[in-house]
Order: sequence, then structure tokens, then C-alpha cells
Amino acid sequence: MTVLIDQPIWPAHDTLWAHLVSDHSLDELHAFAARAGLPLRGFDGDHYDVPESKYDELVSLGAEPVTVRQLVTRLRNSGLRITQKEKRGL
Repeated sequence: MTVLIDQPIWPAHDTLWAHLVSDHSLDELHAFAARAGLPLRGFDGDHYDVPESKYDELVSLGAEPVTVRQLVTRLRNSGLRITQKEKRGL
């Protein structure tokens, strides 16, 4: 049971963003996000989008830094991955 965070490399809204996921359950992810003070509006189906300014804080709270590839692999292996197609409801 681990909360993972990838590198903040995704540009949007004048900042870089990272993804925060759980490789165990959405309950674990939401509990971690709540403890970290992340707003629920940052949740996008299977991950939280988090700004670069929160990265170090989330790591200090216990999020495990991983590469983008590792994050996607572990999220997919957990069965929690939601594809863009699934998000659109197709």
C-alpha cells in the first residue's frame, strides 16, 4: 500500500503538475490527499493533479517519488487505472 507521485513535468495554468496515485485503493489516495490538504477538485478519476509547489511537501508526508512510467505501470497493475476513453464514457 503506497501513495506514489511522479515528477512535476505536466504544464498547465502557468505551473508544472505532478500526479498522485495509490497502488492499493482510492480510499487510501483520498485519505492521503485529505491529510495533505489537497482539494477534491484536483481528483481526476484515478489520480490527483498536484502543482509543483506541493511536491516536496507530499514527499515529506510519505508519497513515494517514481518516474512517470513507474507510476502508470503500478497504477495499471493495481486495477485502478482509468483510461481517457473510460473518462469520456465511450
